[in-house]
Amino acid sequence: MREADGSVAGKSPARLRLTERAHAVVLPVLGPGGVAIDATVGAGRDTEFLAASGARVFGYDVQEEALSQARRRLAAAGLEESVTLIHAGHEDLERHLPAKLLGRVSAAMFNLGYLPGGDKSLVTVPGTTVRALTAASVWLKSGGVISVVAYRGHRGGADEYLAVRHLLDGWRTQGFSVRVEEGLVSTSPVLIAAKKA
Repeated sequence: MREADGSVAGKSPARLRLTERAHAVVLPVLGPGGVAIDATVGAGRDTEFLAASGARVFGYDVQEEALSQARRRLAAAGLEESVTLIHAGHEDLERHLPAKLLGRVSAAMFNLGYLPGGDKSLVTVPGTTVRALTAASVWLKSGGVISVVAYRGHRGGADEYLAVRHLLDGWRTQGFSVRVEEGLVSTSPVLIAAKKA
């Protein structure tokens, strides 16, 4: 069960997994009538979380296997009606969003890397991720949040993290507040959260 601050009952925020902390970061801007993007559906955990908040969710993944897993998860939770799953890369997210939602997205979540248990050669890459983040920032409303969980331990992961970090650090001059949570080890996953002014 989630608390008002986004933490899981019985766990302090410091003891949450990085993905749970990403949920805690975006939870305050979510709610019924809101709109959210899951830019990397994967197994559908973030998609389910976003839909359970009452938001209308648009989820993207290039792998049909990931979308199938997410459909099953959403159906089991009774949340499939509030989610549109799109078989496309996150770099094309703006092509699949209704124009009326421009500037109305409350949250966008990016969980980079590869599908757990899937083909590890199919990974997110710097060029498309930077394009997707840039597009998401335009669709975000004032006060909206983008969360990125970046994994530096797999091949190409460190380069993707550096590209994302460079992009989001640059957003500080464009009215975004940016927070970074890094592990002690250079290969640890990193959470980056950006809130639009």
